[in-house]
Amino acid sequence: MNFTYASSGSTVVQEKHEGKIKPEFGKEWVVIVWNDPVNLMSYVTFVFQKLFGYSKEEATRLMLDVHHKGKAVVSRGTKEKSELDVFQLHEYGLWATMRQD
Repeated sequence: MNFTYASSGSTVVQEKHEGKIKPEFGKEWVVIVWNDPVNLMSYVTFVFQKLFGYSKEEATRLMLDVHHKGKAVVSRGTKEKSELDVFQLHEYGLWATMRQD
């Protein structure tokens, strides 16, 4: 097992295993809000504005993605920030998950 260090603004650590490079650190996390049959569109727009500071237009665009496409990425960042965002979205009753992008 080899470790490779690369730099392009931030340090990225990669593990080389059986000839394949597998990124381990440095990946951004995304928070996804999923469509649900419970919350009103106006409420989802309100939550996006309140939690993330989006303008009404941007919050509406994201809400429409959730409504029409079934999901939308509403925030990006560190694992810890994404965990907090998901927790807060759950507190508002929205269905949210996170994953590494």
